[in-house]
Amino acid sequence: MEGTLVQGDTAVVATDAAVAHALSTGEYFWLDLDAEAAGGVGRPGLHPHLSGGDPAIADLLDHTFDLHPLAVDIADRFGQRPKLEDYDDVTYIVAYGALPSGTVEVHVIVSSTYVITVHQGPAPVLDQVRARIGHHPASGVVPPQILLVYLIVDALTNSFFPLLSSFDDKVDELEDAILKRPTEEQLGTLFDMKRQLLTIRKVVTPQRDMFASLSGGVTTLPGMTSGAGPYFRDLYDHLIRISDLVDNYRDLLSGAMDTHLSTVSNRLNVVMKQLTVIATVFLPLSFLTGFFGQNFAWMVRGLQSPGAFFGLAIGLEALVVVVLMVFFKRRGWLGGPSA
Repeated sequence: MEGTLVQGDTAVVATDAAVAHALSTGEYFWLDLDAEAAGGVGRPGLHPHLSGGDPAIADLLDHTFDLHPLAVDIADRFGQRPKLEDYDDVTYIVAYGALPSGTVEVHVIVSSTYVITVHQGPAPVLDQVRARIGHHPASGVVPPQILLVYLIVDALTNSFFPLLSSFDDKVDELEDAILKRPTEEQLGTLFDMKRQLLTIRKVVTPQRDMFASLSGGVTTLPGMTSGAGPYFRDLYDHLIRISDLVDNYRDLLSGAMDTHLSTVSNRLNVVMKQLTVIATVFLPLSFLTGFFGQNFAWMVRGLQSPGAFFGLAIGLEALVVVVLMVFFKRRGWLGGPSA
């Protein structure tokens, strides 16, 4: 088990002894735990298909904090849906943020005297929270555990904005490149971006609904006061904006995919038209050469002079080509105005 224990302005390594001492004092503290385990092996739980965490964390939450068995089981299983659950005197929150490589899942256990965060691997957003918590204007006005929950979820929520902002530039660049020359690689990029947006949407939508109930007073956190309401309404507003951005970018990606398919289809139609024109030009030429190539001497007995050859053989075929080109041009098949 790896973690950090923050009490006041002091941060120490989270050992069993340090956690037990902090819990015995009754003073507020923040325990941040990294549940990343080699090979993803965890305790047997209610959801065996989900990736497991560190068994030491489960033992700590079970024996030292005496949490509800369901809360202990959730803490040991990652891949959860964003949710907010009450277990005895603690509230369990599962929230998500964004990383350059995907999403980060953070479990937040809120009590009146402590906050526990559990995550797998590095969570840069929590480092930002440690830097902000002592300098936030609400410090000393809002209960510390409520302020910490707000800062954690706010940092997780805001981490989606840079990722979504990059989508705007990527979509514009892809659309320009598609109009110039569509390729299979562009189509693969569009599908990857669409899958990434779908992943974000799967976590943002339930997270938005979760904080809608919290900001509306349907659910509460331990020690929550009326002064904390505006902060969680601000979180809800951010989640609505992210949800709208996800929907907008999904529509843009669908439009870019339609543009790609339409451009490929139009280019195919141009090629087919060009091949059809070539085949149509050679059709009467093939007829003329085949007609005069028949083995009947009387057809060509009087056509033995050079003038007859160039006038009838070459000239007639050249005339056919010219007539067809004029016809194609008037119909607009060669790019000109149609009659």
